[in-house]
Amino acid sequence: MKKTAAKWFAAYIHQKNKSWIDRPLEAQAKVLSLLLQQGQKTRFGKDHQFDRIQGYEDFQKEVPIRDYEQLRPYIDPMVAGEKDVLWPGKPLYYAKTSGTTSGAKYIPITKASMPTHITAARDAILNYIYRSGNTHFVTGKQIFLQGSPTLQKHNGVALGRLSGIVAHYVPAYLQKNRMPSWETNCIEDWETKVDRIVEETLPENMTVIAGIPSWVQMYFERLMEKGGKKVGELFPDFSLFIYGGVNFAPYKNLFKTLIGRNVDSIELFPASEGFFAYQDRLNEEGLLLLTDNGIYYEFVEADTFYDAQPKRCNLAGVKVGVNYALILNTTAGLWGYNIGDTVRFVSTAPYRLVVTGRIKHFISAFGEHVIGKEVETALQEALRHAPAVVREFTAAPQIAPKHGLPYHEWFIDFETPPQDKKAFAAHLDRALRDQNIYYDDLITGQVLQPVVLTEVAKEGFQVYMKKVGKLGGQNKVPRLKNDRSIADELPLKK
Repeated sequence: MKKTAAKWFAAYIHQKNKSWIDRPLEAQAKVLSLLLQQGQKTRFGKDHQFDRIQGYEDFQKEVPIRDYEQLRPYIDPMVAGEKDVLWPGKPLYYAKTSGTTSGAKYIPITKASMPTHITAARDAILNYIYRSGNTHFVTGKQIFLQGSPTLQKHNGVALGRLSGIVAHYVPAYLQKNRMPSWETNCIEDWETKVDRIVEETLPENMTVIAGIPSWVQMYFERLMEKGGKKVGELFPDFSLFIYGGVNFAPYKNLFKTLIGRNVDSIELFPASEGFFAYQDRLNEEGLLLLTDNGIYYEFVEADTFYDAQPKRCNLAGVKVGVNYALILNTTAGLWGYNIGDTVRFVSTAPYRLVVTGRIKHFISAFGEHVIGKEVETALQEALRHAPAVVREFTAAPQIAPKHGLPYHEWFIDFETPPQDKKAFAAHLDRALRDQNIYYDDLITGQVLQPVVLTEVAKEGFQVYMKKVGKLGGQNKVPRLKNDRSIADELPLKK
């Protein structure tokens, strides 16, 4: 009965969503109209002449691009308890995230925006059912490795991590299937929490496992230590892995080793600020942009983002293959908001994209501007030519080596190292040069020497993340940084 109902509901939602998938620009126009209508009632809307805005061109003139720090003159009074600041009334929640220059960030989640997070996650799974026909997993146990659902109150508004907030919205029909127990989910210490999760899930029929790959990896390794078998043997009915936050490709070989067989996967693109896209086709590149989910999207070419007057466009102006900074306007009251992510469209009919990195996460110590997507692709190419299994990695510039020319240094924790590490490093370098003409010029001109590979101690990235207070939850290791703030703290293999 449950499987039949799931198939019927999946077909219904697919047909319902076709209206905005087939007419994305029309859907976006309606979203902008709704946002402006609601925004007129707020302090921000009055300060930015929302009542006079007639279309997107007017909107661009009135609403500048801002990051969190620049939006703080509105966020701080709202967090202090004022209402009608960025969105009518007060938020339902603040999703607390860690910032770099800002310290803690308080991202508003409103009565209007909260359902968009839940609906998008639901639709991603229903789309998978519709496309694959697989309903076997709906009768088994499911787990999303997430932050604690324990919430605090701040001036009358609940405060917590997004994943913890979302835990309060698990549909009633899934409550019996959800793992772990509420008590275990509330444990703050990540290592203690994972051990308890292992104890609770090991005897169960786990069919769906979800979370950021690096932390699911840790869960899988603990399962194998405790159960003495590969994850696919411990959970014979495990058939769906759901992930987001990072590119899964670097983890693919490792997960196949840990699971012992292939498992279907769905990639999501969520954040505290909204749910933007999900993988709608099993074997095609790109995530379907959600154009009817309470978010009006804008884009700035990443290469021009820090120009004095960067050109911005809406969805109608994007081109396939261009790297864009993603700008948001949302039903949570974020206006012209630079979330910090960069994306590249692989299709415009429908609009599908890939996440390419962070606008602030790059290496450009010598003008090369290497981005996250380029290093991830380079790693995949190196693994194709020189097989290995990678647990985690990051890259950083070395501008003042003791000997020789400067270089890009890659720090990798290998589960299974390549037979020839020099050849592996050479493949990394070649793949990076093939993607980035500026980096290629620096190598050719002997400004830089080729990539240098440095091995990190086993689980060294976990040691680092624990040291900086970011072990577990939704925290991710940056794929690259333009300084050595991570590189110099990593424990190296002896």
